[in-house]
Amino acid sequence: MNVAQQRTNLGFIGAIVGVATIGGLLFGYDSGAVNGTQQGLKAAFALTDDGLGFTVGSLLVGCAVGAFAAGGLADAVGRKRVMLIAAFLFLIGALVQGTTASHELFVLARFAGGMAVGAASVLSPAYISEVTPAGIRGRLSSLQQIMIIIGLTAAFVVNYFLQQAAGGNSLNPVGGREAWRWMYLAQAMPAAVFVVALLLIPESPRYLVGKGRDREAEGVLARLFGADGAAGKVAEIRATFREDHRPRLGDVLGGSFLFRPIVWAGILLATFQQFVGINVIFYYGETLWKLAGVDESAALQRNIVSGAVSIGACLAAIVLIDRIGRKPLLMIGSIGMAVTLGLMTWAFSNGMLDGSGNLQLSQQWGFVAVVAANLYVIFFNFSWGPVMWVMLGEMFPNQLRGSALAVCGLAQWGANYLVVQTFPRMASGLGLTPTYALYTASAALSFFLVRAFIRETAGKELEAMED
Repeated sequence: MNVAQQRTNLGFIGAIVGVATIGGLLFGYDSGAVNGTQQGLKAAFALTDDGLGFTVGSLLVGCAVGAFAAGGLADAVGRKRVMLIAAFLFLIGALVQGTTASHELFVLARFAGGMAVGAASVLSPAYISEVTPAGIRGRLSSLQQIMIIIGLTAAFVVNYFLQQAAGGNSLNPVGGREAWRWMYLAQAMPAAVFVVALLLIPESPRYLVGKGRDREAEGVLARLFGADGAAGKVAEIRATFREDHRPRLGDVLGGSFLFRPIVWAGILLATFQQFVGINVIFYYGETLWKLAGVDESAALQRNIVSGAVSIGACLAAIVLIDRIGRKPLLMIGSIGMAVTLGLMTWAFSNGMLDGSGNLQLSQQWGFVAVVAANLYVIFFNFSWGPVMWVMLGEMFPNQLRGSALAVCGLAQWGANYLVVQTFPRMASGLGLTPTYALYTASAALSFFLVRAFIRETAGKELEAMED
């Protein structure tokens, strides 16, 4: 392939990767939009604390359902079509959440938005891995995590400025509508862009071969990597699929422990990414800092700072992921998160409760907590944040990929739901110190699990992935 052709192909690959990562942006925004809206939700729908937890958590239930359904559906109708369905759900969910006066309809819309998040979370990295060269696959797949963080940060920034426009109270109107409503409506524009952009990208060539559409797959591969080796690549991909049946959910089963070992490795990555407690900061960041004695405005500002340092950490991961590999980054992240979570636990243990039961920290320990929290976010987004999604998108053989993503996506969002739902009760009942001690132990354990059970995938073609 000549240099001009190679540049053209890389430009085309970059363009379609950019489209696929809009799903990550929406994933991040929808996940972070709830920060700053909790007061509005309580007031609008007369919610108790348990009712608020259910309303917030309905997104995560939808995520689990969407992630599980997306894997099998992507094998049946294609990666592109399922991402398009997710884009429409993002758009509808944003519009309904920002306008409805019915709590039941709000929860239904949030569930639908969650299905979109779940589907995008597993399919965007899988699609990217299936259309990119092995040598730069990790870097391009890691862009998904950057877009997730950009979406989260955008939600924090939008929430902050809307709150300021409403006089510091999200219940006050802005442009004739409560500020917290606009925090959801703001997602509609990127969702509409996602719908249109998806119409312009090709279907995954691995999916096309799996459906027996070899000629179409060859055409896509020629556009991606050049015409010279397209036919040979189709034959190589074809050899990784079973001749007796198309990909199906039952392909993940095997052995004496229900799932195949490679699927258990994926479940390990998916669940421990959540057991370290990262989404406590993202979903309940404002609440967390209020527990530490910080007012609402400053809490939202710290969420923005966390988002900014996260992007920097993801950029560092992009530089290294194809050079030193996925497994070393995971192990470095596990050590860093265990140390920084330990520091946060120590800081919270030196606080005092005020008359309202809120934790108060001295200036010294407050500084330790803030520095440790931001270092923790850096380590996560340098390692487990992007690497888990990269590996889930590439570690499974072609025959298993859709079904394995369904199982691992369900496990990931199930763990996410468990952490987010248990944090408020654990924080108020046990206290922040033992709660963060559990997250610290999970981070430490993850190091040994990765060392024992995770295989390196850097530089390997998808057709070389082993069961």
